[in-house]
Amino acid sequence: MTCLPLLASASGAAIPLALIIPFVLLLMLIAVMPLMVAKVKHWWEHRYPFVAIGLGLLVVVYYLLRIPGGGETIAHTLEEYFSFICLIGALFTVAGGIHIKVKGSATPVGNIVFLAVGAVLANFIGTTGASMVLIRPWLRMNKIRLGAYHVIFFIFIVSNAGGALTPIGDPPLFLGYLRGVPFFWLIEHVFLIWLLVIGLILAVFFAIDFRAFKKTPSAVQSEIGESDTWRFEGGLNLLFLLVIIGAVFLPAKFFLREIVMLAAAAGSYFSTPRAVHAQNEFNFGPIREVAFLFAGIFMTMMPALGYLEQHGQEFGFKKPAQYYFAAGSLSSVLDNAPTYVNFLELAETTVRAEEPAAFAALGDEKHAAVRLLLERRPLLVIAVSLGAVFFGAMTYIGNGPNFMVKSIAESSGVRMPTFFGYILKYSLPFLLPILALVGWLFL
Repeated sequence: MTCLPLLASASGAAIPLALIIPFVLLLMLIAVMPLMVAKVKHWWEHRYPFVAIGLGLLVVVYYLLRIPGGGETIAHTLEEYFSFICLIGALFTVAGGIHIKVKGSATPVGNIVFLAVGAVLANFIGTTGASMVLIRPWLRMNKIRLGAYHVIFFIFIVSNAGGALTPIGDPPLFLGYLRGVPFFWLIEHVFLIWLLVIGLILAVFFAIDFRAFKKTPSAVQSEIGESDTWRFEGGLNLLFLLVIIGAVFLPAKFFLREIVMLAAAAGSYFSTPRAVHAQNEFNFGPIREVAFLFAGIFMTMMPALGYLEQHGQEFGFKKPAQYYFAAGSLSSVLDNAPTYVNFLELAETTVRAEEPAAFAALGDEKHAAVRLLLERRPLLVIAVSLGAVFFGAMTYIGNGPNFMVKSIAESSGVRMPTFFGYILKYSLPFLLPILALVGWLFL
């Protein structure tokens, strides 16, 4: 798959800065609208597909009429979007067919083991899939002493930081894979950083949970783990999950990879008993929202990527820590997938400027800029990847699963903090120091 930013500027046509407005506007709407008063929020819930597609079409029309080679850029953008949504949709569908009932062992040790397993699982079925599979068992096993911090640390670990090792783990990393970052490159380069982050977050959670556990009356403590039993339903979906993971390595030609993923998703949906879907409260609403919003994001993102290629050096970003904190800051309040793509493109422009001869020597090689980036400035890729994934946990809107987990918890009776309460009570005092430490130590 050709890297679309190169196509966007192959003709040398200048990308007008004003053409980025639809992209910025769409991201702002995604961030702000769910937080508005009920009437406005209701309007957005029923109109967001038209808004997202409408803004995307504005950019598409301009590219077709005013940008030489714009049609080719649009075609490759749609191809990339199709690959992206097939993976996310397939993982979501298969996860919806797996139901786990956990024996209620909500001791501090049992809880950190559960979260650690969730962090690993996120790299195999994605943060969205792991969140949807595990949030209800997590709430049930902690039902006797359930607090908001249980849900928030679940978001920190399972819905975000856990999925930093593989392209399946988090949507930004899959986009990197589509653009030429090898599947196992990240796990080889960031495993120790990932282990440190997960370990530190778990340590903070353990301290908070241990304190709360000690305050629980001994009579209540003795009840923990007595009423529930272990149960796993939907085992056939593990086979479909393996098919999807295997499909990631198939050739991209003729959409073979995507066809296999969709076939696995269909097989999972129709073979899963209705009782399992009912217990998981499964429906296609969340993935429908992702599909429409990301269709708009991919289309409106084209001029932003083209502009970054043409003007990226003017931003003066040179050091990995700058990329880490800048990508992280935007990923906290905007969707982390487009944030990742934009900063990866910025890193590509940096290495092209620093190594013009090496870049020219690669000629028309597929994903030439990414290959050069991985060889000469690997820390930039690490910084963008970790910034996009880790900082997605800073707010409810930093990553897709965050809001879904919040909604499920509230429907189960958990009093969750407000948007700013989440940040002030948890993200800033607990998560940010850990992420800042990582930036200081490794980047």
